[in-house]
Amino acid sequence: MVVLNRIYTKTGDGGQTRLASGATVSKSDLRVEAYGAVDELNAVIGVARLHSGQNDRIDAMLGRIQNELFDLGADLATPLEPAPKWEALRIVDSQVERLEQEIDWMNESLKALDSFILPGGAPLSAHLHLARTVARRAEREAVRLVESGEAVTPAAVRYLNRLSDHLFVAARRANANGAGDIKWKPGATR
Repeated sequence: MVVLNRIYTKTGDGGQTRLASGATVSKSDLRVEAYGAVDELNAVIGVARLHSGQNDRIDAMLGRIQNELFDLGADLATPLEPAPKWEALRIVDSQVERLEQEIDWMNESLKALDSFILPGGAPLSAHLHLARTVARRAEREAVRLVESGEAVTPAAVRYLNRLSDHLFVAARRANANGAGDIKWKPGATR
């Protein structure tokens, strides 16, 4: 369990921070960027939940996802190499699979798309679309970290990829099962 007695430590005043491993890195380090984007995503989902109203099942899923995003942040903040001396918290395949099952459940009541969807509609839907875009950025940051040669738990990148899909489908569900979706009209303002 985490115990925080002091909120400020002044260790970051020089532009550096510590990873879970204790290694000191720049606050602009790719690993810090990746888990920072995950932290931002968690906050955006928290705002979305303020609008969940009667969508109890969606709210419950989002609450669980917020907790999992802390797990994901811990995973990204703990490099695979060198291996930590403790059992590091890692995202696992079953968490990705649960997202897939929830996507399938939410998608059952939705009509097939015949256009791209513009973010908007119901407040919950609009906020979930915003969360989806932050999830995509977090995924890009995690991929950038991998492409730089850093090892990342493979399930972590898959989780972010699936989560953005999950948030998209949840946004459609929040828009009266897609009836309130705002469709893109290509070239409509030419």
